Formats: sequence, structure tokens, C-alpha cells
Amino acid sequence: GFVVGHAGLYQALAMFAVAYFIIGMTVLSVCAIATNGALDAGGAYYMISRALGPEFGGSIGIMFFLANVCGSALYVLGLVEAVVDSFGIPPGQKVGAGVHVLPQSYWYELLYGTVLLALCLLVCLVGASIYAKATFLIFLIVAGVLGTILVSFFATQPIGVPIRLPYFNGSETENGSFTGFSLATLRDNLGGGYGVDYTTGQMMSFSSVFAVMFNGCTGIMAGSNMSGDLKRPSYSIPRGTISAVLFTYLVYNLLAFLMCATCSRTLLQKDYGFLRDISIFPPLVTVGIYAATLSAAMSNLIGASRILYALARDDLFGRALVLAKKTSASGNPVMAVILSWLVVQLVLFSGKLNTIAGVVTTFFLLVYATVNLACLALEWASAPNFRPTFRYFTWHTCLLGIAGCCVMMFLISPVSASASLGFLLLLLLALHYLSPSSTWGYISQALIFHQVRKYLLMLDVRKDHVKFWRPQMLLMVQNPRGSARLIDFVNDLKKSGLYVLGHVELQDLDTLPSDPLQPQQDSWLSLVDKLNVKAFVSLTLAPSVRHGVRQLLFTSGLGGMRPNTLVLGFYDDAAPQDGLARHPAFTSAREEVPLGFPPLRAPAAPKLLSAREYVGIVADALKMLRNVLLARQLESLDKAWELRRAASPPPAIHVWPVNLLRPDSARYADTCSLFLLQMACVLNMARAWRRAHLRLFLCVEAGAMPHAQEEKLRQLLKDLRIQAQIQLVPWDAVTRLHWQTPRGPPGGPAPIGAAEEEEEEEGSVNYPANATQVSDEYVCAANKLVLEQSPTPAVRFLYLPRPPADTSLYPLYLHQLELLTRGLGPTVLVHGVSAVTSTQL
Repeated sequence: GFVVGHAGLYQALAMFAVAYFIIGMTVLSVCAIATNGALDAGGAYYMISRALGPEFGGSIGIMFFLANVCGSALYVLGLVEAVVDSFGIPPGQKVGAGVHVLPQSYWYELLYGTVLLALCLLVCLVGASIYAKATFLIFLIVAGVLGTILVSFFATQPIGVPIRLPYFNGSETENGSFTGFSLATLRDNLGGGYGVDYTTGQMMSFSSVFAVMFNGCTGIMAGSNMSGDLKRPSYSIPRGTISAVLFTYLVYNLLAFLMCATCSRTLLQKDYGFLRDISIFPPLVTVGIYAATLSAAMSNLIGASRILYALARDDLFGRALVLAKKTSASGNPVMAVILSWLVVQLVLFSGKLNTIAGVVTTFFLLVYATVNLACLALEWASAPNFRPTFRYFTWHTCLLGIAGCCVMMFLISPVSASASLGFLLLLLLALHYLSPSSTWGYISQALIFHQVRKYLLMLDVRKDHVKFWRPQMLLMVQNPRGSARLIDFVNDLKKSGLYVLGHVELQDLDTLPSDPLQPQQDSWLSLVDKLNVKAFVSLTLAPSVRHGVRQLLFTSGLGGMRPNTLVLGFYDDAAPQDGLARHPAFTSAREEVPLGFPPLRAPAAPKLLSAREYVGIVADALKMLRNVLLARQLESLDKAWELRRAASPPPAIHVWPVNLLRPDSARYADTCSLFLLQMACVLNMARAWRRAHLRLFLCVEAGAMPHAQEEKLRQLLKDLRIQAQIQLVPWDAVTRLHWQTPRGPPGGPAPIGAAEEEEEEEGSVNYPANATQVSDEYVCAANKLVLEQSPTPAVRFLYLPRPPADTSLYPLYLHQLELLTRGLGPTVLVHGVSAVTSTQL
């Protein structure tokens, strides 16, 4: 009567259609999830938490608990209004007459509500079995009353109904009328005629009436809330819920039409208990109203307790809900029932039914939207194990349900909707950071997998362009205990590209009972989490390190995301240091160093690979068109100290884009030099390194027009949009050691690789053809030249020459690299084989 009286028949039917459209879509989602596996206590909370994970499940569980709590309070207040209407002392009278003996005031009505809520509590404390029996009895009563009402519309003669309004004097009344079936009455009630709600004094509107009406439709979730108490929830929930939806929708529409055709608008708006006045047996209507509202209140109370019990049992909120875990000997969660009752009692202080109707409706709509979201996510994830036996749903129905819920939420009350979403977001964040990890499975992982696979297929390597090049790193790690700072440094170098930590285990699978890498995987993933680096882990078995690195270079990555740059630690005789034990992520009292990694190699112990094999790995990578970075003494780089120190002078990054081991072929614009510049620039672009200054060293010789070279280099930097300070470094004294003709010792053979032809003139020049003609004296002089440049930088980037073609010269090549970088501190040797810079838009 309230809905039809204010909204009229057309708008009332529209409200029912919208409400049941939302409910219908949600019911399809509930049925799909309920038939996809075993259900436990918690109903919608259990479905959402197991589908969307603990963050969504816990936050929506709290919202659903509050919705049921407020719903229970709402029905109790509705029952109080019905009791006071039947037995309350009329307004303006101090003493009642006949059955009208109950005083009316805020505190008296609160007392009546408390007594009625205590009755609901007693039933719920006994357990689900007595609740089910009571509910069935109430169903029979309500069905009988409904039949009586339908008969009354046809059997009752037209009568006038005096209406006493609560806010008027007792002597002031208005007259409503029951006209029987009348076309004129129907015509008057077709359109809307919103007035003042006589219980609250507030002006009604479409949204406020819809909010009150929608609460009469939320009972369809009562069955799913009892999922833990049902013998066959996957069988009972779909059949019971769909039957309830269809039955109530037909009854509501039928009653709306009958009321509009027989009752005046005044009667509908001013007397919410008018059915009692027109019934052929008025006491039965009163009993039916009481039974229906009491049943709804109990349903919401027991539903709230089951949700609270499920939340407590899942330990999402720690000790905050530990009391709610306690159950009786029969398994009834008595403490959850008592806690729910206490919260309902607090809500009763709001006083009037229509006051909290908007909040309750918003909570229920939010829960329904999330149920649809859970089903939509499961459908979109396309997981093979999502095989519900209920198939009458698609992702379209889920999406329509979500849209309908969101639209109606904001139409009813933008403030309540915004506040509810804000509260939901806070709960999501709190649970994300504070709740323990679960074993339920995360739908986010399935959705991410589905989307990543789709986008990887779209990532076409044939469409790569140098403008969008980014470093994709494969860092080989023998033991993370000695490489923690190197792992962190390469993480700064990746520039949103792929980053893979590779490790080679020297074993033969043929001689092992099982794969030894699987137990190690968790330790490596924990390491990635603790170091807070965005990296993947790729482990392999191989007979040698070189074969293992080849495997990883060939197989790491997927589609267009494959490593294009190999990073290795430097091969020297330095004793490895356990940087993991000193790393800030593992130095707090709460954290322990991962025990899955073996102790570091003792200084005197043999290495896992030889110098020849190490250089062979570099040569293999270059043959496979991978860029190569060799990192020396990166474990001595204290990035936090370097970047926190006083702003004057700021930390520096020194860049030497010339091949110091081949000054005869020194150029600043070859592919390798440009790649070296790019890597230094990428490091400077990382957030932690933005304060650092790039310093580029231009090696010049006398008479070689140094200023012209500087201007040319400055223009190159400008074209590449790289901000760096250029510093001219005279190196005539160094190159003189290289260009002079090598001489053997007196009476001895000429040095290896000496020129086959010598000029007779004194001071003649011998053009060196390969690395064997670079003397240790020259390399030491080049090392000293680099070392003398001040101030001392945080890290240096040097040009890495290509290994010699003759494999017998690998040890000499490595020896020269060791001399060149000796004592330089954190140094990165770089050799690039791919074009990585662009001057185009």
C-alpha cells in the first residue's frame, strides 16, 4: 500500500520490474556459483570470498553482515509500527480504551522493539532446526492470510475508513475509502502522487519509495545465507531461490493491481494497515503481518550470525572476531548470534523504519553487485574448473546485474552509495595489507593470466621499433647471498622491461629421482618479494654453467617478452661476501635470511666455471645478438648512502663510451657506444637515481681539434635528449704506450702478436691487429686515467670489447678486463649489439 499509494500503479510496476531485474540477474549468478562446488556456512560471503579472494570476500562479508543487521532492525521496527498501530493509545489521548493500551513514544517503541528482538534471539539461539520449523509455520500462516486478503478484495463491500494521523490531534481524522473494483479509482491511482510519510514527516520520492520497497525483496538471499545448514545447498539454493523470486514477483504485481483498483489514494498513503480494515477476518491479517515481519527479522538475524561466524572462522580479522567462533554442542554459533543481536539492538536506536531503509538497500545492492562481479570474474577467467551445473547465465546477465545495482544505488542515495563504496575500499586496503594469505585461490590470478596471454599474443616482435626499445634483462645468479645489491641494481636498469633472475644447477636429471629445482622455487620467489624487485625466476639444470646460460637465453621469456641483455657478475678472485645477511630487507628482527640457499663458496674452494668458460658465455651471448653487461664490485655499492649523501656534490655516474682497449678504433657513435650511453641514461631515469648527474668523458689527443669533437658529441647528446656533462680528458700519455712498437726482452723472442713489418725509422708506428698487442702497461695506464677522474662516482660505465675469435686468447682477454677495472669500485662493462637510440618522434 505504501508503494502504490505514493508511486501509483505504473511507477509501482516499474519499481517491481527494476528490483526483480536486479534480483533476477543476481539469483542467476548465485545459482551458478552455488552449483560449482561444495558450499559452506556464510552464503554470499562464502561464494564471494572463494571466488574473488580474501580481500573482496572479507570486505563484502562485513558489508553483508551490516546489511542483514540493519535489515533485521528494519523488520523489527516495522513490526513495532504494526503493533503500535493495532494496540497503541491513539495520539492525543492519555488513557486508551479497549485493546488500545500500549503507550506511544520513542522510548516505549524502543522497548517494544527490544522485546521482539529478544524473541528472535531466543529462536536463533535454539538453532537452525527450530528456526526452519518456525519459518515453515509462519509460511503457512502468511499463505493463509494472503488467500484471505485476495478473497477480501472481491467479497468486501465499499466502505469508508476513518484514519487517525499520529501527528494530528486525536479528534482530527481523515477519511479513506474502499470502493470495491472501480474504473474511476483505478484511473486515479495510475499516476504518481508522492506525499509526506506520516511516520517520519519526510516528503517521499521515487528513490525513497524504491528504497523501502526493495527491502521487501531481499529475503531471496535467506536461503543462501543458510548454506552451511542445508543438506544439499547446491540442489536447494537454485530451486528455492528461483521459486521464491517468481512467486513474490507475481504476488506483488497482483496486489498492486488489486489495491489500485479498489482503494483510494488517501487510504493507501495515510493508513499502512488498511488491509486489516477491509479484510473479511481482520484478526488474521494482524497475525499475518506480525508473522511475516517476525520471520523476516529472524531470517536477517540468523543470516547475519552465519556470516559473522564464517568471517571469524576464516581468521580474516584476527582476534577481533575470535569470540564469534564459539559454537554450542550442536554446532550452532551462539556467540555469533549474540554479537549480531547486540549490533541489531544498537541499530534499533534509529527509531523509524523508513529512516534506515535507504542504508539497508544500499548495502544489499552493493552485495548483489559483488555477487554478480564474482560470477562475471569466474566466467571471464575461463578457468577449466568453473563448471556450474546451473547453466542459465552468461557474462551478459552478470554485467547487467552489476550495472543495475550501481545505478540504483546512486539514484536512491548518492551520499550513502559513496560512503558505502569508500568504506568498502578501506576494508579492501586493510585486508590486503593485514590479512594472512589464504589457500582459496585468487580469481585475480586467473584473470591476469587470461589477459596476459591475450596481450602476449598481440605483442608482435615483427612490429618492434627502436623508439620503443626497452632493456629486458637476464641476470645470472650463482648464489643470491653474494648478489643482493647486484639484483637491486639491475632492477633499476630494467626501465619497466622484462627482468629474469637466472640460475644454473649443475646436476643430471637422469641420475636424480625427481626435479631438484621445484623445492628451490619458493626460496627464489620469497627472495624476489623481500628484495622488492620486479623480476621473474628461471631455474635450469645443465651439465655446465655455459650450457645452462645458453638454455636460458634460448628459452627465457615468452613471445615478444624475451631477454635482450645478459648481465653477469665479474670473474675475479675476490672472496664472495654475504650481502643478503646485511641487506635491510633481512636485518629486521622479524625477518630471517632464506634458508633455501647454500652457504657462499669459501675463498680457497674451486669455482664452478673456468675463465675460458666465462668468456665463452660472453661470446655465446654476442653470437645470439644479446647485449652483455659485466658488473664488477656492485656488492660494494651502497645505493642508499650514495643517494642520501649531501646534495653538494650530488652522486655522479661516470660514462666512458670509448673502447679503452682499442684506442685505434675509438669512436663515440658506434652501436656499442650508443648502447652504453643508453644504459647510463636509463639508470639516471630510475626514481632512485634521478639526483645523480651523468658525466661523459671525451678522450682527446693533442692536435685532434678537441673542441670540434666536444661540439659534435654535445650535438649527439642533444639529439638523443640525454642530459650529461662532457669532460675532456687528454690521454696522449696513455695512447703513446699503445702506439709505440713493442720490444721483446734483450736476446729474447718478440712479444706475441708483434707486427710482422717494422719501419726502420726511429719511433716508427706499429698498428696492432688484436688484443694480444695491448700491453699490461697500457691497460694499467688506462685504469689509472679512469681512476684519477674526480669526484669518485657512485658507479662507472665502461666499454666492453668483443672477445677475441681465438678461444685460446680468452684468459688474456679476461686478464686485461681485470686490469682495466681493478680498484675502480662499482663498474659496469657494457657491450651492445642492437640499435637502441632514436632521434625521431
